[in-house]
Amino acid sequence: MSTLRQAADEFLAQRRIAVAGVSRDAKQPANLIYRRLRDSGHEVFAVNPNAEQVEGDRAYAAVTTIPGGVDGVVVVTTPEAAEGVVVDCVSAGVPRVWLHRGLGPGSVSEKAIAYCREHGVSVIPGGCPNMFGATSDRGHRCMRAMLQLTRKIPASVPAADYPCIRPS
Repeated sequence: MSTLRQAADEFLAQRRIAVAGVSRDAKQPANLIYRRLRDSGHEVFAVNPNAEQVEGDRAYAAVTTIPGGVDGVVVVTTPEAAEGVVVDCVSAGVPRVWLHRGLGPGSVSEKAIAYCREHGVSVIPGGCPNMFGATSDRGHRCMRAMLQLTRKIPASVPAADYPCIRPS
């Protein structure tokens, strides 16, 4: 068992991260995640099958079309769309997936989590990268505490879900 913070730190230590669900509408949560990752030095890739460009950068139709692959994917879509994204992640050999969840229902899907488990992909089932590390802000850190207290996001991540972290 790892804490959500440990899993988040390991995920955010990766250099090449894709964000699935980045929109042409810059006010969407995926776009804020995308900008924060980009601004904190990550090589970040926008995934949106309906756009050629978002946030002034090239958008990719699917995770499988990103040249050179990625170390992790943050999924900020509906739960139903998340299921397709994790299938693409497995096809592309992505070792880590973060299913976003903030105040709303987020991207968490039991089917997506199960698919990741079945294929050895480390999965963070909830929370937001903006709640941790260099991408965080006070509002997101407070939201993390509130959501963990109300059990809307996990305080810990089972080793089966996040095997990238080895127990010490």
